[in-house]
Amino acid sequence: MTETDTPEPAKKPRFTSLEIGLITIVSLFLIIIVILIIVFAIQSNNVCTTADCTQSASRLIENMDATVDPCDNFYQYACGGWLKKSIIPEAQSKYGLQNILKGNMEVILKGDSVLEKNVERESPAVTKAKTLYKSCVNNSLIERKGGAPLLDMLPDIFEWPMAVDNWDNVYGKTWRLEDVIARLNWKYGTEVLISFFIRADDRDSTKHIIYFDQQMSFGLLSIDYYSCRGRFAEACRAYEQFMFDLAKLIRTDRGLQINEADIRAEVTRVVNLEKDIASATDFQRRDPALLYNKMQLSTLNRIFAFEVDFQKFNWTYYTAKIMDTVNTKVNDSEKIINYSPSYYGKLKNVLAKYTKRDVQNYVVWRFVMQMVGELSQVYRNTKNVFLKVLTGKASEDALWRWCALYVNGNLGKAVGRLYVQEAFSDNSKELMEEMIKDIQEVFISNLDDLSWMDEETKNAAKDKARAIRARIGYSEDIMNDEYLDNAYKDLSYSGEEYFQNVLQNLEYRTKKQLQKLRRKVNKNDWFFGAAVINAFYSASLNEIVFPAGILQPPFFNKGQPKSLNYGGIGMVIGHEITHGFDDNGRSYDKDGNLKNWWTPESTKNFLELSRCIASQYSKFSWDLANGLHLNGNNTLEENIADNGGIRQAYQAYKKFVKRNGKEPLLPGIDLSHDQLFFLNFAQIWCGSYRPQQAVISVKIGIHSPVMFRVLGSLQNFPEFAKAFNCKKSSNMVSDNVCRVW
Repeated sequence: MTETDTPEPAKKPRFTSLEIGLITIVSLFLIIIVILIIVFAIQSNNVCTTADCTQSASRLIENMDATVDPCDNFYQYACGGWLKKSIIPEAQSKYGLQNILKGNMEVILKGDSVLEKNVERESPAVTKAKTLYKSCVNNSLIERKGGAPLLDMLPDIFEWPMAVDNWDNVYGKTWRLEDVIARLNWKYGTEVLISFFIRADDRDSTKHIIYFDQQMSFGLLSIDYYSCRGRFAEACRAYEQFMFDLAKLIRTDRGLQINEADIRAEVTRVVNLEKDIASATDFQRRDPALLYNKMQLSTLNRIFAFEVDFQKFNWTYYTAKIMDTVNTKVNDSEKIINYSPSYYGKLKNVLAKYTKRDVQNYVVWRFVMQMVGELSQVYRNTKNVFLKVLTGKASEDALWRWCALYVNGNLGKAVGRLYVQEAFSDNSKELMEEMIKDIQEVFISNLDDLSWMDEETKNAAKDKARAIRARIGYSEDIMNDEYLDNAYKDLSYSGEEYFQNVLQNLEYRTKKQLQKLRRKVNKNDWFFGAAVINAFYSASLNEIVFPAGILQPPFFNKGQPKSLNYGGIGMVIGHEITHGFDDNGRSYDKDGNLKNWWTPESTKNFLELSRCIASQYSKFSWDLANGLHLNGNNTLEENIADNGGIRQAYQAYKKFVKRNGKEPLLPGIDLSHDQLFFLNFAQIWCGSYRPQQAVISVKIGIHSPVMFRVLGSLQNFPEFAKAFNCKKSSNMVSDNVCRVW
């Protein structure tokens, strides 16, 4: 018998099925207990876990840099994460939250349900918007046309001398400056040498009147660039090259000979003329009352006449040429408002140095330099090279983005309707109305605490603050087909003729303004579109406007904590209200009329406090702008509004909490709601600049660069330091707090 292995007996199971079932039940019970403990802990800590709260917390954490001491540099603390991860797109010279929101809006406008969607039986006005968009994105046709659309219409404005032969004998013999700049104004929407427009009379906001002002814009943006030295030399050379290349390109397309020396000589004279005009302008005008000079056209002819090649400029003839286009007659007795007596006095001496050919070269140049962007790529490139040097932009926007913005800018009511239908909720209006009321009440109650303002002026200020009207979202009229169609009844676009559509828009927009002269001001009309990411204050209407486009996160969201809403759109509300009492807005009364409702003592104190803010911001220097100091005078109105806005919004939020109780905290971010208020305020201004744009912002910007909007307003607000427990020696605590409102 052979030996065999004896099999081992089977092992007994570690747990019976009954025991396993009991363990499973116990485990589930323990899990439930843990979940309940977590829920209880969350409730005990009062943490908000809704989708809106978690998204808000995630955004705030992602954009901030918690390694920075908030009391040292709150802008870096709030925006360090954003600055690290964000790259300025090649088509932008600066980039921030508003660019992102605008980009998102462009996507909505482009979408299959908006400008690119065909809908049966839609409003003709909406169809016109889509036709204009179609013509704009038809790039192949634009390329085939080249520069022909511009070249074909130049004879209508007496041609561009450096781009055509024999100008002096063909066009110069019948040339008259009034004819040229009048046509550029009414037909082509270009104001050069003279700014002419119709607006509500500053002293009677129910009536329209003609205004004359100095030239408001320049190819090189500010007088500093025309020195052509130092940091401005490259931009100056690029500007001259832009003009030279464009004139040369037009002559080439016309089959004309090119004498580069002659063209460069004319370019030099044009730039010198523009420099002289810029030198005659006043860039530091602060007092609206000093600008208001009411007179008859006959007075302009008697006191402010100038000559070009012995041709005397006739102001009445010039005005009549413009107003005849809308069948409105004017004569020597027509009353106008002259905003710039000093400029017109200097312009006489400037133009005396130049020939009519020089002047014609300049005025047409200012037109063609704008229109070149609507032509084929080879024409656009002449401008793109210049813009890259001037602003740092390395490329153009995507065509569809440019076109969506262009259509929105010209048919804002029709596009606004499409945007509202696609992306806006009317539920926002009620909460906005509540916030506006809260912040208005805070502004009014704060007046009682101002020791620098006497009772008489305080009472008038309260009346004005109470009279401010608010417009939220959009005008209901744009949802009415009849209203919308009537608004654009005079427009007729072709999907094959983009350049002609552009010219039509220029003429239409100008004539709509000119037609107002003999009409009463309609104070119920909306002057802004709905698809706009901005907010506004109108002094003549004494109203604040918050279009639908800005009523979105992080500015505003019905589901996000109120601390974020008050730090976002709440600050904007306070900012716009304060504009009614800034260095300019304070000169207008509750009915929108230019009127001195201040006592001399209160005026003196206001100006002294304003100088404090101007001086404070002028001390900020910016490394990105080659160490340039900000211009606190240029940005004074906006700085006053920022400082007032943050104070009022914060106080209104504290009243909200007192009325409704503390809000649940946000998950994952160890900050109180007072701190979150300031964090969201700062993150609204997260942004980057190219060095070239930084210089431009300092030189001509009416807003302080975004970093200094945050730092300046918070250094002047002690409640910020209190919220973050900042020591007196901290950078965010100012030794000299400036406060107006």
